[in-house]
Amino acid sequence: MDTVDLLQNLIRIPSFSRDEAQACDYLEKWLVDNGFQDIHRVGNNLWMESEPVSGKPTVLLNAHIDTVKPNHGYSRDPFSPEVEDGKLYGLGSNDDGGSLVALLEAYSELIKKPQPYRLVFAATAEEEVCGKGGFDLFLQDVGIIDFGVIGEPTGMNMAVAEKGLMVLDCVAKGKSGHAAREEGINAIYEALTDIEWFRHFRFPRVSEYLGPVKMSVTMIAAGTQHNVVPDECKFVVDVRPNGMYSNPELLELIKEAVKCEVKERSTRIGSSHLPVSHPIVRRGLSLGLQPFGSPTTSNQALCPFPTLKIGPGDSARSHGPDEYIGLDEITRGVEIYVKLLDQLEL
Repeated sequence: MDTVDLLQNLIRIPSFSRDEAQACDYLEKWLVDNGFQDIHRVGNNLWMESEPVSGKPTVLLNAHIDTVKPNHGYSRDPFSPEVEDGKLYGLGSNDDGGSLVALLEAYSELIKKPQPYRLVFAATAEEEVCGKGGFDLFLQDVGIIDFGVIGEPTGMNMAVAEKGLMVLDCVAKGKSGHAAREEGINAIYEALTDIEWFRHFRFPRVSEYLGPVKMSVTMIAAGTQHNVVPDECKFVVDVRPNGMYSNPELLELIKEAVKCEVKERSTRIGSSHLPVSHPIVRRGLSLGLQPFGSPTTSNQALCPFPTLKIGPGDSARSHGPDEYIGLDEITRGVEIYVKLLDQLEL
């Protein structure tokens, strides 16, 4: 099973988010040609399982097949894979091709003998845009999952926490009046108290890896003309959860604390936190892997179950020019995935 050749061929196929059909077609045929069975497809997402649903817990191995568009800094053809000095260059090689093929090899190794869990491998779409035709669609198809390994370039260290995102549209109400007279209620002044709260309040639960919840007022708009007291002030708040609160929990706490109207755009992009006591983290520590908190989002944000983000490559190479993955990084990734998961008791 030549997964490096697979990755090279996937690099040749443009697979921008929401346009992954051709790459998905190729991967599906490759899996069939290489003896994998009972491959499920929903949209541009592929998944397969080691055994049907049983009383065992289910462990997910996931990587994504979509890429961002190449930037103008490329000095190489992003769709012409080249191996040079042990590095495979090409768009999507690092993010997320290295994890994709390493997890696929690990899956093929792990299912050679009975495991204390049902193992699912999934290659999903639309990760780069958090699209609902990607991981969300796959989750509707696969059933209950108890634990997930999300393949992303982390240098094979363990991202045990990941920041989330919640954007809030806030509206402070006042009463219009003439600016020259003592009348009206200035909505800008009404907003100031809440803006100061967002600026200074600190939620008590602080993550060892991600620090406190971060809230930033990033946009504001009010008024129609200079001599009219504004009756409405709108502002936007960027909230970065730290894995210690769910998005709905944070939203309710915020609504209780401020006077303005608060409307969330979405609570989908959650944060995550995996305790050091979790069996896979304990095993990773015994292998010398380092835990850390990740500032970048991934499919981990969409998982309603515990996850560990870990994969070959370097996040700093993602979305940059002349992206590459080391062939030795893929080999090491396979070895570590197998060591982490072989006979793991959840």
